[in-house]
This record gives sequence, structure tokens and C-alpha cells, in this order.
Amino acid sequence: MFMRVDQLQADLPAPKRADPNAAAALQELLGGKYGEMSTLGNYMFQSFNFRSKEKLKPFYSLVASITAEELGHVELVSNGVAMLNNGPDIPGGDEGDGGDISGAPWEGMKDIRLAAAFLSGGGGAMPVNSNGVSWNNDFITTTGNVVVDLLHNFHLECGARLHKLRVYETLSDPTGREVCGYLLVRGSVHAHAYALALEKITGVDVKKFLPTPNIPLDKVPECQKYLDEGSHRRLYTFSPGDYKEMSGIWGNGEVALPTDPPGELEVVDGMPEGGKIQQLIGVPSAFTPDYAPEEMFEIAEKLYKASR
Repeated sequence: MFMRVDQLQADLPAPKRADPNAAAALQELLGGKYGEMSTLGNYMFQSFNFRSKEKLKPFYSLVASITAEELGHVELVSNGVAMLNNGPDIPGGDEGDGGDISGAPWEGMKDIRLAAAFLSGGGGAMPVNSNGVSWNNDFITTTGNVVVDLLHNFHLECGARLHKLRVYETLSDPTGREVCGYLLVRGSVHAHAYALALEKITGVDVKKFLPTPNIPLDKVPECQKYLDEGSHRRLYTFSPGDYKEMSGIWGNGEVALPTDPPGELEVVDGMPEGGKIQQLIGVPSAFTPDYAPEEMFEIAEKLYKASR
């Protein structure tokens, strides 16, 4: 498994302004019951605990490859949360010291919905839900029974899709809405994949439950470019040589859902092209990355030159 450390799975537009309360809403997609920490945790431990991996390789490969993608989803949502907490990058904002902080420059932070996001996390993301309640391992199901785990995963993805739509409807900033739009498309892919896996292993047409909830993606503007490029038809291997066996489930003549643009499903080697990561310029008065960062930057520059 691999992932790029210098880019996200999707390109997020800069936020219009700092909006910590919007960031708090987006936290639900990270640490909520149906958030990306839950999908990652479920699939990760299911893949670790998967029995008879060689004999059931198409099903193991499906769970393992989606696990790799979910790690990138955790990264994407975390960046979206941090961007909304901090607002647009301010060139030169990390220069100089913290100045006179006796006038309480961050007084407004005491009244935000998740004050700990600033007080403990410096405006970053944390594994909590929209109310600051910590994500926990009670959200993980790994039974060792392939059918039960696949059925749980299908339920988890359908619940997450409803979850994302609700968060989307609370946001107006383009950063948060882009996170939701991308994850709605990819979550639909994962729900579809687990439905197909259950169909192959049980003979039951689980796809008749899809889409859940019954709101086609063409009603969400931020989903359109991902639908146009065919993201709804692709699963990625996130590996140069592994997980190709899932093409027996995702592929093999199977086609897109009726409400999505038509086309055959395909397994793609590697990972999505993705987009840039915002710099998140430091704020000395908030001690991020430090109260007086010049020396730290000078040392980092010397180390960077030495590495070349």
C-alpha cells in the first residue's frame, strides 16, 4: 500500500474565511459514528484479521484496497477541518514573533463550538465528532465472518452517505462542500462494491437497496466533476502489484448505478491523481509552529539543502 505525502486525494479550494464552527460540523465526517475514522478502523482491522486470505483473495483484496483509500479520506477531511479553522493562507503570516499577546488576540476562540480545536489542537483536526466527543473502538466491527463483515460494511457506507449529505446541507463554504462532494462519490463506490461482493458470495441482489438515501449524486453540484471524470466507476489498488483480484467483483462486466453516468466498472492501478495540500501558514501569536519561528525555519532550510 502507498499514498502520496505531498498531495490529497482531491483538490480542495481555499476557504472564504476562518470558520471554526463550520470546521466543527465537518469534524463529524472525521470522528463521528459514520465518519472516516470509523470506516478506516473497520476495514483496517477486518483486513488484518481476515481469514483464508489466499482462498478468498478477491474479497480480501477488496477490503484491503478500500482500507488504503480510507486512510487518504481521513487525511482529506483533516485538511478540510484545519483549512476551515484557519482560513485562507496569509503570505508572511508566519514571520516575526507573536507580538503583544496581552490584548487577548484570540478572545473569540473561547466562544466557538469546539474550543479545544484551538486550545489543544492549534486549529487543527482531532479524532472527535462535531460535539468534541472522542472517536472510539466501539465503532469497529470485525467478526471473522466474511458475510457479516461485508454486510456491516455495506450498512456503514450507506449510513456514511446519509451522514455526509446532512453535513453538506449545513455548510456554505466551498472547502467543506468539496470534501463532502468528493466523499459522497467515493462512498457511493464503496457501498456499491460491498453490495456486489455480497451478491457474489450470497446470490442476493443487495443493489436493490441502493442508493441509500435515495438522493442521486447529480443533485449535488460538487459531485459533478467527479462523476464526469468517471470516479464513480473506479476502484484503485493503491499498490503497484497488489489487490488486482478484486476486479472479479468490481468489473467483470458490472456497470455503474442507474442514477449515475453509464459505463463499466474498472480497477485502476495506483491512486487518484489528487490535488495540492494547503500550506497552513503558521501563526506565531498562537505558537504554531512556534512563538519565534525564524530560527526553526533557518534550521529546516539548511536540512533541506543538505538533503539535496
